Amino acid sequence: MPSEGPLPPAGSLDPFQLSVVIVNWNTAALLRDCLQSLRGGSAGLNLEIVVVDNASTDGSPTVVQREFPEVQLIENTANAGYARANNQGLAASQAPLVMLLNSDTRVPRGALASLLDFLAAHPEAGAVGPQLMRPDGSPQPFGFGSDPTIGYLLARGFNRLWRRRYLHDWGAAQAQAVDWVSGACLLARRAAIAQAGMLDENIFMYFEDTDWCLRLRQAGWKIYLVPQARVIHLGGQSIAANPAARGAYSQSLRYFYRKHYSPTAQWLLRWLLPIYQRLAG
Repeated sequence: MPSEGPLPPAGSLDPFQLSVVIVNWNTAALLRDCLQSLRGGSAGLNLEIVVVDNASTDGSPTVVQREFPEVQLIENTANAGYARANNQGLAASQAPLVMLLNSDTRVPRGALASLLDFLAAHPEAGAVGPQLMRPDGSPQPFGFGSDPTIGYLLARGFNRLWRRRYLHDWGAAQAQAVDWVSGACLLARRAAIAQAGMLDENIFMYFEDTDWCLRLRQAGWKIYLVPQARVIHLGGQSIAANPAARGAYSQSLRYFYRKHYSPTAQWLLRWLLPIYQRLAG
């Protein structure tokens, strides 16, 4: 069953402004760089960091314990998966604002402050995400988007095949309300999570952030892209050349449709998904 119960409220004496939850599995070098960037990028903030390690065998826990003693480390004895491990970190964290952050990210100075300032100025925002950047400084595709309805999938495939461009402007300069932002860096209010529930642990990978943001919106909150905040993401590459990733993408999308959309939409997806994957790449 999905873990969508309410998140325990932060304690009234909680001193932290922001809790950052990082799920790690055998990415010791990347995790070290990510944590170092948080040290430099969180000046002036009272930050709590929770690392949930999914039974890594590359010495990741030792790196955290030896080099980052201020970090709360949760060591799983088996790979619990992305959603379940994030839920562990969310439940163990204390601050009224919580951020999911991939271990393959780098957080420049000022990025966290920009996101926090935006939330303070927009009380209707339940979650926000930065502009995700490639290491070369270009905007990373798929840092945000719209709900994956049949119409949206067809429009996205059409744009890629015939117009040779993406449906969205990944380098948008203005903050905007969107349907979802990437879980690679997603900052949410604990009060909003308490209403919408935790991440759906039935989703192995892909669409867990889309599902979460949809439930936040259904609870009455808005989701915003805040491009004034920029975070470097080393991942986010195309899944076209990865058969295992393509299979997980399809499985998660079908589950998303079973959960949120009508039987007719599910039937259409079954026939259109192979075509869409060829068009979108």
